Amino acid sequence: MDRADFIHLVRLSEHASADDSKAYRRSVAAFAALGYAWVVGCLLLSTGILAWVASAMMHGRIRGFYVALVVAAGGLLWTSLRALWCSFDEPEGVVLQPADAPALFEALERIRKKIKGPPIHRVRLDADFNASIRQHPRFGLFGGGVNYLNIGLPLLMALDRPRFLAVLAHEYGHLRGDHGRFAAWIYRTRLSWAMLNHGLRNDEGPVAAATQAFLRWYFPRFSAKTFALARQDEYEADRISGKLLGKDVAAAALTELAVKGDWVAREFWPGHWSAAAVQALPVGPYAAMRPLLGLAPPGDFARESLRQALRRISDVDDTHPGLRDRLEALKAGKGLPAWSPSSRSALALLGDGGAKWIAHFDKQWCRDNASDWKQHHAYLGRVRARADALASSEKRNNAEEMVELGNLRRRLDARADVRGCYERSLQMTPGHAGALRGLVQCLPAAERALRMDCLGQLFEHSAANRWWACRMAVAEMEQPAADGSFDEKALALWRERLKQAEEAEGRAWEELTETPFFQAIARHDLSTFEQGELQVQLARCKPVARGWLVRKNLKEFAHRRCYLLFLELPGLDNESRYALCRDLERSLDLPGPVLVLWAGYSPTLGDIERNAFEAVYLRTMD
Repeated sequence: MDRADFIHLVRLSEHASADDSKAYRRSVAAFAALGYAWVVGCLLLSTGILAWVASAMMHGRIRGFYVALVVAAGGLLWTSLRALWCSFDEPEGVVLQPADAPALFEALERIRKKIKGPPIHRVRLDADFNASIRQHPRFGLFGGGVNYLNIGLPLLMALDRPRFLAVLAHEYGHLRGDHGRFAAWIYRTRLSWAMLNHGLRNDEGPVAAATQAFLRWYFPRFSAKTFALARQDEYEADRISGKLLGKDVAAAALTELAVKGDWVAREFWPGHWSAAAVQALPVGPYAAMRPLLGLAPPGDFARESLRQALRRISDVDDTHPGLRDRLEALKAGKGLPAWSPSSRSALALLGDGGAKWIAHFDKQWCRDNASDWKQHHAYLGRVRARADALASSEKRNNAEEMVELGNLRRRLDARADVRGCYERSLQMTPGHAGALRGLVQCLPAAERALRMDCLGQLFEHSAANRWWACRMAVAEMEQPAADGSFDEKALALWRERLKQAEEAEGRAWEELTETPFFQAIARHDLSTFEQGELQVQLARCKPVARGWLVRKNLKEFAHRRCYLLFLELPGLDNESRYALCRDLERSLDLPGPVLVLWAGYSPTLGDIERNAFEAVYLRTMD
C-alpha cells in the first residue's frame, strides 16, 4: 500500500469513528477477527492435511505428492504457530520494586484505584525524556497481556509532583475500563502483526510467499483502520489526566514537556558532547542535567519552542495528536506555564533525591558511549587543529577561510563569539552567502533589522540559499517586533518567496533523485579536511564496507554543491539498507544535500566501480 492510500484509509476510519463510534469499534473488532480467522484457518488446514496424510500412509497408501503436502503443511503449521506464540523483548530499563520507591508505588496505586485500571506488572526506570505504558501479549495473538510502565529519569527531574502524576495518569488512562481493555487488545494485536510481518519478511518458499502476500494486504489496512481508535485513545487518556489532576495541571505538564524536551535535545545534548573537546573520557550527563532541568528555560528559547510545537499538525506518522489539538481538547490555554520549581521536583518520589539512580545512569551512559565519545574527542581535536591553523593566518585569510574559521569555532562551542569572522568575510566579499548565513545565526534578537537585512541580501545574492533565507525570514516576521509592531505586507512577501523557493527545492530534489545516477557528475570537491570528516563518519557506520562520493551538477542550482554517495553494504537486507541510507542523508555533515544509494540491483556494484571514480572510503580490517 502506498502512502496516499494509507492516508485515505486513515481519513475514512476517522470519519467512521466520528459518525458512529460504536459501529466503528465493531468494524475494527470484525477486521481484527479476520486476522485471527486467517491464523486459525491456517492452523486447522495444516493440521488437517498432516492428519490426512498420516492416515493415508498408515493404511498403506503412499504417493509421491504426499511429501510435497507434508512440506507445505509443515511450513503452514510453523507459520501459524509463530503467529500464535511470537515472543516479545521486555522494555529496557531498571526494574523498580516498591521498596526502591515507596512514594511512587503509592501514587500509582491511588491512580489505579481511581480509574479502576488493571495492575502494572513491571515498573522500569530508564534514561529517556518520556514515560510510556505498554501491554505486551503473553503468547502472541492469543492470551492476555503484561503491563509495563517505563518512566524516564529526566522526566522526573523536569516536572513537579502534580504534573508528573498527570503524566502517569495519562499513561494509566490507556488501560482504563472496558474502552481501555478494547484499545489495549487492539494495541497488542497491532504489535503482534507488526512483529510477525517483520519476522517473516525474509522467509522463502511458496508458503512464505502466500503468507507474506496476506500480510502485505492485511497489516497496512489493519494499521490504518485502527489509527482513529489509537488517536481517540490519546485524547481520552488526556481527559482522564485532566479529570484526576485538573485540566490546568494536565495542560501545563504537556506544555512543559514539549518545551523542556526540545531544550534537552537542542541545547543540553550538543553542549554535553562539546565537552569532549577537553575531556578524553566520557562524562555522565544526568548529574549535570538535574539542576538545569529545575530552572526555567531561557525566555526566547521557550517562546520559540512553544510556537513551533503549536504549529505542528497532527498527522498519520504518529497516533499522538499535536500539542495544539491536545490543549484545545482539554479546553486549556496555549501560553507558557509557570515552570515547575526545583524544590518540588518529582525526583523526590524515588527517595534520597534520586542520587542513586543518577549515579547508576551516569555510569551506564559512560560505558555505553565510551567508543563514540573517544571518536568525538578525536574529531573535535581535528576541528580545533584546523581552527588554530586558520586563526594563526587570520590576517591573510580570504573570505571563504574566515567563514570556515567561524563555522569551526561554533562547532567547538555553539556559544562562541564568531560574529567578527563573518563580518570580516563580508568586508572582503560583500554578499558572501556563507558569511551572511553565519551572521544571521549569530545576531541576537535585539538586532532584528540587521537580521532581516542579511536575509534579504542572502535571498538576492544566492539562489541556492533562498529557501533557507525565506524560512528564517518567515519565522522572524511571524513574531511581532519588540515594540509590538507587525509588518503584514512584508510577511506576505516573504511567504510568497518561500512558496516559490520550496517549489524550486522540489524541482532540485527531483532532478537529484530521478535523473540517471551517473549523468552530469564530476569528482567530489571536498577539501582534505572535509573528506577526512566524511571518512570518520562512515567509519562509525559499521555496515559500510566502501563508499564513493561524486558531485552532481544540477540545472536548477548550477552553483550548489550537491552529492551522490554510493555505499557497499554487505550483510544487510534491502529494508535495512534503505533505512540506513535515509538516516545518513539526515546525519552526514557535507557542504550540500546528498542522496545516499547502495550497491544492489540499480545501481550495481560494477556500475559504481566503473562510473563513480575512486572510492572515498574503504573499511580496513579491525
